[in-house]
Amino acid sequence: MMLRTLLIAGLAAASLNAVAEDHSGHHGHHAAPATAKAEAPSTVEFQQANAVMHKDMDIAFTGDADIDFLRGMIAHHQGAVEMARVQLRYGRDAKVTRLAQEIIRAQNLEIAWMQKWLAQLEAQPRKPIVTEPRSGSWNDANWSGRTWLGER
Repeated sequence: MMLRTLLIAGLAAASLNAVAEDHSGHHGHHAAPATAKAEAPSTVEFQQANAVMHKDMDIAFTGDADIDFLRGMIAHHQGAVEMARVQLRYGRDAKVTRLAQEIIRAQNLEIAWMQKWLAQLEAQPRKPIVTEPRSGSWNDANWSGRTWLGER
């Protein structure tokens, strides 16, 4: 009985969808084409920034968690900066604009630090790759802020 009810409900939903599509051109009301938003200059720029970020995040993994993390995060942060720049060019909300400005400032600072650390790590001989996670209770609750940047 339950299967029959589900089948009938599914058929009814499909029928309603077909009727809605059949009448979508009536009454002079047309939905905006799905591509209209994709053609907005901001959307095009966001898509480009996203594509570059994902391409750049597709790193050649070394097996060294520190180096791989920094390489991926540098690309990720650079993507965030570019998306914030798109917002500055096209956005209208003052609060979002302030957020975009702060993202650019903070992410550029973090990019500089990560590039410095990456250069240092890549320049020194590294210990063998760790095959087991470190023990302990490290989690977000242990994070005490941005002390790694010398901030408190």
